[in-house]
Amino acid sequence: MKSRNPPRIATIRDVAAAAGVSTATVSRTLAPDSSGRVSETTRKRVFSAAAKLEYRANFAARSLKTRSTKTVAILAPELSNDFFMTLAEGMERELNAQGYTLLVASSANSVEEEKKWTAMLTGRMVDGIVVIPAGSRGGHLSGRDVPVVLVDRLVEGTNLDAVLSDNEGGAYRLTRALLEDGCRRIAFVGGDPGISSARERLLGYKKALAEAGLREGPVCLNGMGIEAGYRGMERILRSSGPAEALVAVNLLVHLGMQRCLLEQGPAGDHASMPVIAAFDETAYTPFLPACRYTAVQEAAGMGKRAVQCILERIALKKRTGKAPAEAGTGDTEKRIIRFPVTIIRH
Repeated sequence: MKSRNPPRIATIRDVAAAAGVSTATVSRTLAPDSSGRVSETTRKRVFSAAAKLEYRANFAARSLKTRSTKTVAILAPELSNDFFMTLAEGMERELNAQGYTLLVASSANSVEEEKKWTAMLTGRMVDGIVVIPAGSRGGHLSGRDVPVVLVDRLVEGTNLDAVLSDNEGGAYRLTRALLEDGCRRIAFVGGDPGISSARERLLGYKKALAEAGLREGPVCLNGMGIEAGYRGMERILRSSGPAEALVAVNLLVHLGMQRCLLEQGPAGDHASMPVIAAFDETAYTPFLPACRYTAVQEAAGMGKRAVQCILERIALKKRTGKAPAEAGTGDTEKRIIRFPVTIIRH
């Protein structure tokens, strides 16, 4: 029995011949950033010919030629955090509009994993990396062959652009709102001293209490996750003279606190629960019985601005051939961009 020959794979020359244009025109038309470079009539002819021939562009070969993969990566501490994923969605929308693709990876809150991922992503020829740092130091993020932009958190030892929230101002205003409601014994739950956003939020809490002439309530700097919130709330409930109100450092800590209250607080007695003011609003926040205030961050807007920063750095690298943030002065000075935080009452 004769073996059947595999079907012939269409080439760019086949598409050019079918569309009646040059191979250069086909290449320009099918490039991710082709908008405005060819006429609409030519574009339709090329896409029609490519579809009829079932042509698939060899993006790996194109990347080697152009030294660009048209991809940007985001490296987040975890993927279960609503804030990080909303930020990533904001990035993806902006990247798609600019002809880029987003890759998503997690450092699992480990600086060592962050080092591995940044090395791996650089080796995979991504055009840029947006990092939500896992720790306090970021020397391993500097001096890379691809631009790096920080988002949500700062680190020491770098000269990188960063897109952040007004963390201190947001926590200050959350605490002020509780004070204006008559609360006097206010605790602070969650946080890692090695994470800049946590430190800034603690400073805002302390500033509000100091201005009111009040002592700090219990401060539980025991992490940024759900378990940290649960344990912190558990500790406060067992303390003498429990707090009237609490400031939660982020959404995950807030969820852990609410779970603890529902499990260990007075059964069905929501009115006797201490009130919580927390960072980050979600669609299910109204269902959290102890929540009175939330600090709303512009996560999608921060993602969009981070993309604009990384694309500017990518363009700068193409023009100068220099490392993205260590080249010196002028356009290469690092930028710290802060987004305002909105406080809402539930």
